[in-house]
Order: sequence, then C-alpha cells, then structure tokens
Amino acid sequence: MSVASVIRRGSADHQTHRFHFLRHLLEMAVAMIVGMVASAAVFLSTAGMTLDEALRRHAVLFVVVQAFGMTVAMVAWMRHRGHTWRSCSEMAAAMVVPAVPFICLRLLDVISGPICGVYCVSTFAAMVLVMLHRRSDCGGITAAVPAR
Repeated sequence: MSVASVIRRGSADHQTHRFHFLRHLLEMAVAMIVGMVASAAVFLSTAGMTLDEALRRHAVLFVVVQAFGMTVAMVAWMRHRGHTWRSCSEMAAAMVVPAVPFICLRLLDVISGPICGVYCVSTFAAMVLVMLHRRSDCGGITAAVPAR
C-alpha cells in the first residue's frame, strides 16, 4: 500500500463523511420545517387566527407550540433513521433550550413583538452545533440499523 493510496482513501472517506453529514443536516432541517408547519397549522386552526395575529398576540405560546412540533418531528425521524435515544435527547434539547431565554425575556417585557423568527434561527444554529459535537452519529446511519 502506497502513501498515495492512503491519501486518496482518506480523501474519499472524508468526502463520504461530509456527504452523510450534509444529508443528515438536510434531513433534520426538513424535519424541523415539517414540524413547524404542522404545529403552526394546528395552532392557527384551533385558535382561529392568522399567523400574524398569533405571532403578535400569542408570541410565547406560539414558540412553545413550534418547539414541540419541531422536537416531535425530529425525534421521530431520528428514531426512524436508527439514532439512539441519547442522540434524540440531545437534538430535542437543541430545539427546546433556545426557546427558554426568548420566552423569559418576552414574559418579563424586556423584549416585545414576535419571537418565533429569532427562535427558529437559534434552533438551527443549536442543531448544527449538536451535529458537529456528535459528528460520528451523523454518518451513514440508516433505517435498517435497529434503534437502541
């Protein structure tokens, strides 16, 4: 085995890992969006109001509903893909923890107006951080692997 073959093999492994990481990131982003849309639809139809009204009049409740919807969708997809409960819990925390400071600031009237937009951006950033921290969990897991 030559040095050149090891370097080429390492590069291919790196490219494969990068592909799996980006695919997982895309899958998680889609799961987040599906969860947000579904939970928003349920909330808006139940409350009988428009999105703009909900964002302004019920900013805190709307963020709680969004956090719940994103978390359920992501955990369901992660379990389908064979991730452990530990990985699912970490990703669930990435969806819920960013809501806490925004909810507290809004309830204390430190900030006003809708908080959902900034919350959603922060959850995406938290998700990427968790994925970078657990890079080994993001590569090559398929639904054929039994969930633990």
